[in-house]
Amino acid sequence: MNRSLLSRLTILLLAGLLASCGDSTSKTAPSAANESVPMQKKPPEGAGKHQEGADSHGGHDEHEEEGAVVLSADEASAEGIKTEVVEYRPVSAAIQLTAAIVANRDRLAHIAPRVSGKLVRVQANLGERVSAGKVLAQVDSIEIGSASSEYLQARSAADLARANGVRAEKLYAEQVISQKDYLGARSEAERTDAALRAARDRLRTLGVGLPQPGGPAPSVYPLTAPFAGTVIAKDAVLGELAQPDKPVFSIADLTSVWIEADLFEKDLARVRVGAKASVGVNAYPDQRFPGALTYISDTVDPQTRTLKARIEVPNPEGRLKPGMFATAHLDTDAAQEALAVPADAVVLLDGKSSVFVEENGRYLPRVVTLGAGAGALVPVIAGLSPGDSVAVAGVYALKARLLKSKIGEGHSH
Repeated sequence: MNRSLLSRLTILLLAGLLASCGDSTSKTAPSAANESVPMQKKPPEGAGKHQEGADSHGGHDEHEEEGAVVLSADEASAEGIKTEVVEYRPVSAAIQLTAAIVANRDRLAHIAPRVSGKLVRVQANLGERVSAGKVLAQVDSIEIGSASSEYLQARSAADLARANGVRAEKLYAEQVISQKDYLGARSEAERTDAALRAARDRLRTLGVGLPQPGGPAPSVYPLTAPFAGTVIAKDAVLGELAQPDKPVFSIADLTSVWIEADLFEKDLARVRVGAKASVGVNAYPDQRFPGALTYISDTVDPQTRTLKARIEVPNPEGRLKPGMFATAHLDTDAAQEALAVPADAVVLLDGKSSVFVEENGRYLPRVVTLGAGAGALVPVIAGLSPGDSVAVAGVYALKARLLKSKIGEGHSH
C-alpha cells in the first residue's frame, strides 16, 4: 500500500511540473521575438541622400559624382578653362625612341691649367652658374714666374738697345762713329725687339697678362670661364697640384641640351633632319619638351642595327638635367587621321594619362590611352569618343581642385 501510494504521488508531481513548463514557454515566446528587432543593422547614414543625388543627376553613379569638379560659368572663366570638341584630325605619325639627356657638347668646356701649378685659391662651386670670364681658381706656377721674369728682362734689354740705336744713328750722322758701329747698334736693337716679342707671345699663350716694368714678376694666374654656364664638374682642391692633362672644372651651357637616342635602321626612311620632336621625362610627367632632330649618324651599329640620332631641346629653365633618361617622340613625314586632343589637355592622375570631359558644368576626369605624337596634337587610342567636350586650357586648375577635394574627403573620413 505504501509503495503504491508513493508511485501515484510521484506521477502526479511529474504531471504538475510538465504542465507548468508548458505555460512558461507559451508566455515567454512573444517577448523573445520582440527583443530580436534591435539587433538588425541600421542602414548607413546618408544612404538615402546618395540615392537621391544619383537620381537628380540623370543616373550618374556615386563614384563618378565624387570625382567630378563642378564649376559655374563664371568660375570656369576665372580659372581660364576652355574646352574643345574631340574630333578626327590629321596627326603626324611618330616614332617613339628611348633616349638619354646629355650636355650640349657645342657648349661644353673642360678647364685645365696650361702649365702645372699649385691651386692657391678656388672661387667656384659645383652647380654654380658663372658668367663669361669669371675667375674659377688661381694657380701659382713656377713656369709662369719664369716666363714673367724673362719678359721683364727682354723688355729692359729692348728699351736699352733701342735707345742705343737712336744714339748711334745720331752719332753716325755726325760722323762720330763708324758705319760698323752704327750697324752693330741697329742689329742689337732688332735682336732685343725679337726677344721681347717672343717673351710677350709666350705669356699670351699661357693666358697671362703682361707684368709692369719695375714691378715683381707674377707667378699666379687665373683659370676663367670661357662662356656663361653651369659648373657641372669640379676637381679643384686648395693646395693640390693642377696639371694640364687633368681638368679641374667642367662648364656647360644648359640652356639647351642634347637628347641622344638610338634610331632603328627600319625607321631611317621615315625621318629627316629638322623633324619636330617632343621629349618626356619621369621627373615632369605632365610636361612634354619640344625640340628638333639635328643629327643622324652615317653609320649603323652592326650589333643593334641602330643609328645614333640627336635631338636638341631648349632648356631655358634648366629643368632637364644631363644623365636623365627620356622618351622621345619623333615626327615622320607621314600623316594619319586620328581622334586627337591638344597635348596641353592631358594630365597625369594617379599615374595615368587623363583628360577632363565637360558635361553641363561638371568636369569629369577620364583615363585615356594615347598614341605616339610629337606635335601639338596627341592621338587618343581609347577613352574618348567624337563629340566629347574636353578641357584644353586651365587643366591644371581642374587637377588642383580635384586633388584638393580628395584630400578633404580623406580628412573627413
